[in-house]
Amino acid sequence: MASLLLLLLPLFSVLILATTITESEAFSRAVKAPYPVHKPEKLTHLHFYFHDIISGNKPTAVAVARGPTTNSSATSFGLVGVADDPLTVGPEITSGEVGRAQGVYASADQKNTGLLMVFNLVFTKGEFSGSTLAMYGRNQVLSKVREMPIIGGTGTFRFGRGYAQAKSFSYNMTSGDAVVEYDVYVWH
Repeated sequence: MASLLLLLLPLFSVLILATTITESEAFSRAVKAPYPVHKPEKLTHLHFYFHDIISGNKPTAVAVARGPTTNSSATSFGLVGVADDPLTVGPEITSGEVGRAQGVYASADQKNTGLLMVFNLVFTKGEFSGSTLAMYGRNQVLSKVREMPIIGGTGTFRFGRGYAQAKSFSYNMTSGDAVVEYDVYVWH
């Protein structure tokens, strides 16, 4: 009886494995076109200005949390903020608004001024109205040019990937308000 059981055990294992593989194959499958309206990829360059306003009656970025040592930290380590910043065609806040940068940033570097940025670039005007890009990465704000990855998108930018380069255009030492020039390159 024991020898019969030892002979059947490998057969039983193969049957379980075959069932598992069959179930896994049903979970996903390769398709020729990833999405019916998806066309061959193209590279798009976007250029706009990001207005981070922390002063005045209607700030577009606010601190929502601080760590126990944030106030004594040279880099504001532990500060967490939420933003709904305008994106404009030119550096002036009165230039045409093309969208909003909505997301969270956190001071995540104890030695240098560096932010973790988790933002949706939401386009509200023009050719890309209704589309978004997801930007997630490190922003070393004191560097002349910073690069952050674009990790996805919606609408026109579905299946999007690429990078954003940020350059400080202006910074008001008194108010803390900043204007940042963005060049975004995205495959979609």
